[in-house]
Amino acid sequence: MYIVILGGGRVGLSLADRLIIHGYDVTIIESDEDTCNEATEKLDAMVIRGNGTDTKTLEDANIEDADVFVATTGNDESNLLSCILVKEYTDGQIIARVSNPDHEEAFKKVGIDKVISPERTAAGFLEKIITRPNVADLTAFGAGNAEIFDMTIKNKKIFGKRVSELSPTKDYIIISKNMDNHELEIPQPDDILNEGDKISILVKRNAFGKAEKKFMDEGGGGLFGF
Repeated sequence: MYIVILGGGRVGLSLADRLIIHGYDVTIIESDEDTCNEATEKLDAMVIRGNGTDTKTLEDANIEDADVFVATTGNDESNLLSCILVKEYTDGQIIARVSNPDHEEAFKKVGIDKVISPERTAAGFLEKIITRPNVADLTAFGAGNAEIFDMTIKNKKIFGKRVSELSPTKDYIIISKNMDNHELEIPQPDDILNEGDKISILVKRNAFGKAEKKFMDEGGGGLFGF
């Protein structure tokens, strides 16, 4: 897969590095000379010094062969214009970073496939840290109406129960279990849940509070018939 990244800043270089590790062919377009030199030294990628809003630069990057184009600069106007130009060259996927969440709608109106707002994402993540402090990790899943999160079992009423007694329900399902030897285990119906077991749960967004209380309420959690 061939991927063209506009922007050699922190986001662009980090993305390029990850893609190269996975074996993808990457080209970076960057206007700043020092940043281009840094990218050339650090990454096994083609680096083109130029402006992503310039058709000649896009052609030098063989944009017509790109399977994916990602605009990662911190300038929304440059990202938007470059994406519009790229649409004339390729049917590949186009992804844009948007610094100002108020600009998201403009990107969507011109048909950009994916619009990512780090600011909005960061705000949402901070909200989860504040409102869900007991959760070790949490990841959006699917269309955003479900989440996968990791937790350590603390509810004494859960200790000694089989997985089949608790999962699945219409609101959640236990999808993994981390045993004492730290080897990931796919839970089986007869597996016993013990104090301190680390589990991962796929849960509907509106049922998060119920699932958290069920497995982590150290007082025993009376809402669920225990």
